[in-house]
Amino acid sequence: MNIAISKKEAKAQINELREKIIYHERKYYVDNDPQISDYEFDLLIKQLQDLEEQFPDLITPDSPTQRVGEQPLKGFPSVEHKTPMLSLDNCYSFEELKEFEERIKKILPTEDIQYTAEMKIDGVGISVRYADKKIIQAVTRGDGIRGDDVTANVKTIRSLPLRISDEREVEVRGEIYLPFRSFIQINQERTEKGEPLFANPRNAAAGSIRMLDPRVVASRRLDIFLYSLFIDGKQPETQWKALQKLNEWGFKINPESALCSNLNEVLDYYNQWKEKRDSLDYDVDGIVIKVNSTAQQQRLGFTAKFPRWAISFKFPARQATTKVNDIIIQVGRTGALTPVAILQPVKLSGITISRATLHNQDEIERKDIRINDYVLIERSGDVIPKVVSVMKDRRSGLEKKFVFPENCPVCSSRVFKPENEAVYRCINPSCPAILRESLLHFSSRRAMNIEGLGESLVDQLMREKLINNLADIYSLQKEDLVELERMGEKSSQNLLDEIEASKNNSLARLIYSLGIRHVGERTAQTLAAHFRDMDSLSKATEDELISLNDVGPKVAESIVFFFRQPENIDLISKLRNAGLNFTSQPEEKQSEQPLAGKTFVITGKLESFSREQAKEKIESLGGTVTSSVSKNTDYVIVGEDPGSKLEKAKSLNIPLLDEEGLKTLLNK
Repeated sequence: MNIAISKKEAKAQINELREKIIYHERKYYVDNDPQISDYEFDLLIKQLQDLEEQFPDLITPDSPTQRVGEQPLKGFPSVEHKTPMLSLDNCYSFEELKEFEERIKKILPTEDIQYTAEMKIDGVGISVRYADKKIIQAVTRGDGIRGDDVTANVKTIRSLPLRISDEREVEVRGEIYLPFRSFIQINQERTEKGEPLFANPRNAAAGSIRMLDPRVVASRRLDIFLYSLFIDGKQPETQWKALQKLNEWGFKINPESALCSNLNEVLDYYNQWKEKRDSLDYDVDGIVIKVNSTAQQQRLGFTAKFPRWAISFKFPARQATTKVNDIIIQVGRTGALTPVAILQPVKLSGITISRATLHNQDEIERKDIRINDYVLIERSGDVIPKVVSVMKDRRSGLEKKFVFPENCPVCSSRVFKPENEAVYRCINPSCPAILRESLLHFSSRRAMNIEGLGESLVDQLMREKLINNLADIYSLQKEDLVELERMGEKSSQNLLDEIEASKNNSLARLIYSLGIRHVGERTAQTLAAHFRDMDSLSKATEDELISLNDVGPKVAESIVFFFRQPENIDLISKLRNAGLNFTSQPEEKQSEQPLAGKTFVITGKLESFSREQAKEKIESLGGTVTSSVSKNTDYVIVGEDPGSKLEKAKSLNIPLLDEEGLKTLLNK
């Protein structure tokens, strides 16, 4: 029975309970030093829940009771990182590590260099932002420039504070991982339910963080280590101070991190953990070495792909011996035919390995891998192990050479091996092995832009055999759709309206949507502008194609091959019969390219149109939109809440355009 109390009293009790819970969450999940039993902790949570139920207007987003949302999410919006989350270059020996330092010394020849050494956690990169002391957004690393907003799911990680003591805008970055003990427990539960097992902890973590129901994510018991800190866009003066500040604010940092005075101390750290890594309750595949000084980091800068001031020093691969029982062909989402060795199961890194990739036919022939061979396999942080070598001394004469198929093992279409490439490919877009990804690409925003035709619905349409090729999208009937899960009358009609509207899309969009290998949006626009209709493009020769900008020999070969395949000829015919636009519109004419040669960067939120719409308008007039500001940038378009790109543009004296300025430019 609830005892009647005033709202003022309730507020005081709620604040006290929240402080207690936050304290005990840190002691248990971050410091690994619990001060009360699980039962006592659960009682605190229950008391807080009861009070918040009595006074729902006192519930705040940062309350410990709000870690798990009530309703499943509908999707993950894409978000641009304020500062790119770049990947790291790798090295595998102390000699390569010394080369890394030599490159640093060329830029900073007279300066002493300190390093931090940190565990390289095999998990999922994440950026988490706080404002006014509260968590406001969590975004996956994605491609380093943009990631997915998974805030609701990240809030379920109990070692991550929902609020901090600092009111400034704070961004922390780290790695979400699944402890081994949680991984084992989850797979035991999945075994009992008859569900497929996760291959490794990283796969489980990556799959969990992208689930649409935060309540399920919470049950996975994910954890996180933080390693990077930005306060109002600026970093502390050293990496070591950043780690200490993170720890001071209640974030979980890896306790095994070390500050090293020189490269020899880094090597000592590496050798120590190379031997001790199996004692950890999480998967590590090496260490990360960073120049400690932030000022030195800034002077060192970046290459096109990596920071010059950090590197990953990978641990040696773990290896085991086993037998190749068979070799099969796996068809990937891009149509690539990958040979896979079916192995006699063997334990490696605590995981039972039964398959290993053989990459391609050239690799099989180079290593002379045969069915019934004994082989040495290794796993070095890789999801799929690989065959290192064949133990030819153990051959008995029963070994059989593998013959690569001339036809796709899934759809029987002829396979194609481009010149100077090692991979055979199935190029039939209706092949069941690649149809799902082809459908998602075809309907995506930059292609035919069919809103509502997402992953869940595509899976249902394929499962019910309502779609067997791309053109079947235009044969869908309302009576078929309403029978599907979460597809009522209104949703079905909305989808059909979207499908009908897509018939009027530009020829460039249609060319891009076909998924022709090497043909991106820009090349599709060039092809549409030159050939003006699909029939002319389908009859083009390699020489005609190579004469165009953006089209090289590889692209030309791929286009010609695509339009010579019977399956694709049939697909084009079906799309024409469905009423799709097969001719270019006036705005696609190559002569109307007033922004040709101009490079743009967009930063901040635009009001009148989305970033994608702005990008599309600029590119339709011949301009190029890139993600980073450089001396080659002609204009930076500045919207609301711009990021660090604005400051860089100012430092390089690059012309700035607000939204009205962009509109004026486009209208001209």
